[in-house]
Amino acid sequence: MAWSFALVIDPAASDVARTDFADTFTVIDPTAPALSVGELSTQRGDGIFESIGVVDGHPQEVEAHLERLAHSAALCDLPAPNLGQWRQAVATVADAAEPGESVIKLILSRGVEHGPAPTAWATLAKAADNTWARSEGVRVVQLDRGYGVHASVEAPWLLLGAKTLSYAVNMAAIREAKRRGADDAVFVSSDGFVLEGPTSSIVLRLGDVFVTPEPSGGILHGTTQLSLFAFLDREGYRTEYRQVRPEDLAAADAAWLVSSIRLAAPIVSVDGADLTLDRDLTASINEYLLSPRD
Repeated sequence: MAWSFALVIDPAASDVARTDFADTFTVIDPTAPALSVGELSTQRGDGIFESIGVVDGHPQEVEAHLERLAHSAALCDLPAPNLGQWRQAVATVADAAEPGESVIKLILSRGVEHGPAPTAWATLAKAADNTWARSEGVRVVQLDRGYGVHASVEAPWLLLGAKTLSYAVNMAAIREAKRRGADDAVFVSSDGFVLEGPTSSIVLRLGDVFVTPEPSGGILHGTTQLSLFAFLDREGYRTEYRQVRPEDLAAADAAWLVSSIRLAAPIVSVDGADLTLDRDLTASINEYLLSPRD
């Protein structure tokens, strides 16, 4: 991914009571080195992030992403981000976006080892072309995540509800899915419940109800899933959070992986067995997800 704009944010200045944070931002060359070798985000993945989709210069679901950033910071014992400062940073970066789809990444790190303060930055890049995934779908395999559905309560230090920079396991799962001839993975708890994809939420249509696994099971609550449920509710569909079993996914009338950048990718195969692709509904969902959403 080629970065086209980058902005360093000074989180130490974020506690000042003000409405303009422009002097806490530093625009840097996105192609040049910028991080210290002692930076804990790269040494240990010790930090959090958010990826915000941008459509024709409009950053999508900014408030939901900022709220999740604050939630992740609290779980990781990071200083609470000043949302006004981050909101202005998002607007500043979005102003540099070209027509079409882009992605803004917000990163808050614990900083340099033994350093005085966290480090933070925001970047902009052109989004990948997800046309094929949105229209023709993705094949998935179900992979054991290695812990039970209640692990977030029993072991909160696992940070299961935080969007951390530690994505090595997520990327390994996608590589394993591709080794098995699929495009993506769906995590299943060790006690047999569907959780989420490595970079996405999962939504199933079971008859006349749309279902997603309960976020209480250590699942990252997806901003796009929340927006999709709001759309489905307005369209008169029923939506529910409930526990989902692998056999529910295999028997679903339709299913999607949803995320901020890929949007809604219909699942067309689960562990090698075909799943119905609802082209018309998928098209209407993605049309909505591409519309300006705050």
